[in-house]
Amino acid sequence: MSVLHLLLALSVALAVAPASRAEVFRPETFTLSNGMEVVVVTNRRAPIVTHMVWYRAGAADEVQGTSGVAHFLEHLMFKGTHTLAPGEFSRTVALNGGRDNAFTSWDYTGYVQTVARDRLELVMRMEADRMVNLVLSDAVVDPERAVILEERRQVTDNNPSSRLREQLNAAMFLNHPYGRPIIGWAHEIASLSRADAEAWYRKWYAPNNAVLIVAGDIDVGELRPLAEKHYGPVASRAVERRVRPSEPPPQAARRVTLRDERVRQPSWSRSWLAPSLGPGGGGTESKHAYPLQVAADVIGGETGRLYRSLVVERKLAVAAGASYDPDSHDRTTFLVYASPQQGVSLETLERAVEEEIAGLLKDGVSASDVERAKTRLGAEAVLARDSLGTAPRVIGAALMAGIPLAEVEAWPDRIAAVEADAVNAALRATLRDEASVTGLLLPTEKP
Repeated sequence: MSVLHLLLALSVALAVAPASRAEVFRPETFTLSNGMEVVVVTNRRAPIVTHMVWYRAGAADEVQGTSGVAHFLEHLMFKGTHTLAPGEFSRTVALNGGRDNAFTSWDYTGYVQTVARDRLELVMRMEADRMVNLVLSDAVVDPERAVILEERRQVTDNNPSSRLREQLNAAMFLNHPYGRPIIGWAHEIASLSRADAEAWYRKWYAPNNAVLIVAGDIDVGELRPLAEKHYGPVASRAVERRVRPSEPPPQAARRVTLRDERVRQPSWSRSWLAPSLGPGGGGTESKHAYPLQVAADVIGGETGRLYRSLVVERKLAVAAGASYDPDSHDRTTFLVYASPQQGVSLETLERAVEEEIAGLLKDGVSASDVERAKTRLGAEAVLARDSLGTAPRVIGAALMAGIPLAEVEAWPDRIAAVEADAVNAALRATLRDEASVTGLLLPTEKP
């Protein structure tokens, strides 16, 4: 299960303090002797804590031909250890009034529990146990493989929009593993074995390749002895450095059209290869990451230029917007999208969107547009601090992408410093035809 869509939203909803203070969550940090990083975010609003363990291992780290193994192991981590029976982890959390889950993306795999403050040590003990003592057998692996294939059928294969997104991603990344689906290609999932899962577990699951993040009714002084007690004894071991192929310079615009009889609402989208804040995010082009966050707000949203023009004024679309997520280890994408009003063809809608983009690149965004966008980002983000789950998810996603914690904390100052000239330069550097993939979702043509 992936939190890609959640992370896209949270990249806009980072909790923000006044710009002069240059801080977001005010985390406290330390490192255990075995190399495990620990981050604590104190939130005393309720006697509850969110406990998360993140591993720097995701779908983009998989060996060619084993797509889906990161997500496969995520499922198998609930199948028991020498001391926990299959399924006992989640049952124990539920019996103690908590909730647990797990998620996989291209850059990471994570495990989360939200429990009462006095149940924290219980989940820490169980999570540390399965970090090193997972027990797998064909009897539990084989049925879970079937579960994942069924999950893929329901989430992707039976959903035209999901199928199109998968194909668009594959067309965007010609060489980089971000082009493979997180859940995996069906034919490769079907071939995954217990040996594949165990090899992945041994390769990546180690305390020195993990980050523990705890947010809620606790501070670093209270958490440190618990972390040392439960995670400290887990031995560190050698973990390979991430080595990923780079994406070649784009040379030709690509176009993907998917027709399906189940499509009731056609849609149009265009994404461009874009820089991110991660170490593989584009080198000097990473300077565009903060301006692109502001640009996505200027263009997208119900007050954005696309929505205002296409939906409100010209009545050509029922929806229109833009999105951009900078929290990626390597390059990412900038997306614009629209869905036509009934009776409006995708060709007409596409021409209208292209006119808006051309005007945007020619004339640029105004200083007033940028200031309003920065105000909206700040206003939306202040509310995010009240959420117990926001801090660990935002911090975890950033750390897994190789973005320093200090950069997360400096987000208010970075956004406040963005000027219109920087937004226009970022858009002109990013929205290039040869770096684009256009997607069309249409109903099947009737004979």
